Amino acid sequence: MAHPDVVTNDKVIIFDTTLRDGEQSAGAGLTPDEKFRIARQLQKLGVDVIEAGFAASSPGDFEAVQRIAREIKGPIICSLARAVPGDIDAAWEAIKDAERPRIHTFLSTSEIHMAHQMRKGAEDILGMAVDAVTRAKSYCDDVEFSPMDATRTDPEWLYRLVEAVIDAGATTVNIPDTVGYSNPEEFGALIKGVFENVPNIDKATVSVHCHNDLGLAAANSLAAVENGARQVEGCINGLGERAGNASLEEVIMALETRHDHYGVKSNVNTREIGPSSRMVADLFGFAIQPNKAIVGQNAFRHGSGIHQDAYIKERTTFEIMEPDSVGWRGEALVLGKLSGRAGLRSRLKDLGFELSDQDLADLFPVYKELADQKREVTDFDLQSLMSEQHRFSDTDGQYRYESVRVECGDMVTPTATITVRLPDGESRTVTSQGTGPVDAVCKAVDEIVGHACNLTEFAVASVTDGIDAIGEVTIRVEDADGHIYAGRGGDNDIIVASAKAYINAINRMLVLSPARDHIRASE
Repeated sequence: MAHPDVVTNDKVIIFDTTLRDGEQSAGAGLTPDEKFRIARQLQKLGVDVIEAGFAASSPGDFEAVQRIAREIKGPIICSLARAVPGDIDAAWEAIKDAERPRIHTFLSTSEIHMAHQMRKGAEDILGMAVDAVTRAKSYCDDVEFSPMDATRTDPEWLYRLVEAVIDAGATTVNIPDTVGYSNPEEFGALIKGVFENVPNIDKATVSVHCHNDLGLAAANSLAAVENGARQVEGCINGLGERAGNASLEEVIMALETRHDHYGVKSNVNTREIGPSSRMVADLFGFAIQPNKAIVGQNAFRHGSGIHQDAYIKERTTFEIMEPDSVGWRGEALVLGKLSGRAGLRSRLKDLGFELSDQDLADLFPVYKELADQKREVTDFDLQSLMSEQHRFSDTDGQYRYESVRVECGDMVTPTATITVRLPDGESRTVTSQGTGPVDAVCKAVDEIVGHACNLTEFAVASVTDGIDAIGEVTIRVEDADGHIYAGRGGDNDIIVASAKAYINAINRMLVLSPARDHIRASE
């Protein structure tokens, strides 16, 4: 059994729940391979805890948690579990091979939740909480407990419950703002109250898990740190239920940039923030807003003439962080059509991609085709190229785009002819008409795969500036049961990118639909 960290007063534990709460974002869904890729990047980022999933929710989640527990070394690997024996048993089975396992169990404690969700009284809830922690403790030393909806829970009742679960063996007590109801002053006071009114609080780490319904998740998390909390939970890019969780990159860089104020540090390698953010955005299919703090495309751009003038004279006039400190690479020219395999491999290694000889051989012709189409190939182009390759490998054995030809204009009916490689290796070509070129492409694909679905979202974003930029298309489709799946595709030609994205969405639907989560969790 692994023992929990000894937390010093000047260190904040970073608990990443992108793979659990982040995946509960509406329209999100990751394959087990995608979850493992994110976990490996979180390992490079240096987070202390990876909440790898909710093992009891589905066979797919169990498989992903188990693989991460077995193969990712360094961070604590955690699985969420409701306060019921079956969930706790499943969590342990999934994480028992981890170098440092943790079981995280939770239970509703606010009056509104107890009355309407749990339909139980306070004493029953107390007994369930103690029993859950006791059962988890029988499996591993490191146990976390969360009283769900803590910010709408009577404080005196909350203090009593926290004391009881610590006595039962909880080594971390998490105080979640489940519905994003609190504000920094209130939340800081609540955390202070926990320290002042729970006699055995020195035996556990106090954690916080804040939701962003009022846009205050990061601010509330930082207020908790000011009042003694030493673990912060959140997601890359602020993903999560409803409006999401605290953006870990915002919390981390606030602690880093304003160390003079907070006086604490984390173990995070901040230079991996940018690569982590871009990977999560790509695999989840949620684009990063340009003005997003820390990781947005405009985070280190200056449009005002006054700002530009001052910045040129002295960078710190309008920048409080070095772009490189968060892995922000801008749009530097890196390669061209005359570059060889060695140069491509070297640059991709700098960007965090390790390629085998076979991977490089497979990628190089695709790269050369891109380089022939573009005058300049940037880091962002290379990242898009690698994402495209991963999209194919993540849905290997499914449908694969081969070619498309469209006819459209204001005097003709939009018509698309598309060729798709089938799972058995054969190719099929279909021609279809639609209200526009993308609609025609989608209808042709539907005929090939025999899985008609409803396209609910279509978005295009440019990877870089210029007329020759790669366009990234994000598509969301809805199946007959109302489940939503995201697909992404990139190409210089938006129609080609759209075809790739639609096929990617359908492949993800086919991969994920047999193992849809039957339990949803929140805290």
